[in-house]
Amino acid sequence: MKKPKIRITLVDQKGTMGCHRGHRIGDSYDFDTQRGELCPMAMHVAFPYVDILRYGGTLPDRAGEGFTFCCPDVDVINVFRLTVEEDPAPEA
Repeated sequence: MKKPKIRITLVDQKGTMGCHRGHRIGDSYDFDTQRGELCPMAMHVAFPYVDILRYGGTLPDRAGEGFTFCCPDVDVINVFRLTVEEDPAPEA
């Protein structure tokens, strides 16, 4: 079974401070190749959800835009979205 590609994108910030790791709204990371660039606290929260998606499970989808979760830093509260990227159709 081929594992789906997972993208993690910062979509909102709700806290009173900027991100300690320097993440900004719009930053996006490929789980397979860029997860080391993501804040370890956010990655700690993301991992169980990514695992669910990678092994065939589903998560609540917000209006067709993917699943969202927050980092645990109360001063920052970055909101990330997880999306499954579809493989492009094979060329004929």
